[in-house]
Amino acid sequence: MSHVKSGDTVRIHYTGTLSDGSVFDSSEGRDPLEFTVGSGQIIPGLDKALPEMEVGEKKRVEVASDEAYGPVQDEAKQAVPRSEIPEDIPLEVGLQLQARNENGEVMPLTVVEVSDEAVVLDANHPLAGKDLTFDIELVAIA
Repeated sequence: MSHVKSGDTVRIHYTGTLSDGSVFDSSEGRDPLEFTVGSGQIIPGLDKALPEMEVGEKKRVEVASDEAYGPVQDEAKQAVPRSEIPEDIPLEVGLQLQARNENGEVMPLTVVEVSDEAVVLDANHPLAGKDLTFDIELVAIA
């Protein structure tokens, strides 16, 4: 039976959980996730766990935050004058917004604080600073 190696295109089923056991993402009920091992298409900690796996093998992978979405970066939080936010946006903590950066790329933002004067937006990935656990099953090596 063949083993996964860097450069292989693989398909996996997965369930990702946080340290409290809550599920943040899963391929359950969907097609398996397909990607090329070692190409940077998925988080490093999960990518590193795949080489040497065989089709049908299941594995639990613990991924530290620095091998997932990295630490929370305080400089990714920015206060914006409330007057710069369109009035038709119902501002509340937890609201997900999108903005374009100077290169025209879409950047997800989360409202983390709202006052009469300003809105604090956070550009950190929602899973930044969190250790993750993945239960994976290698479905195929293409």
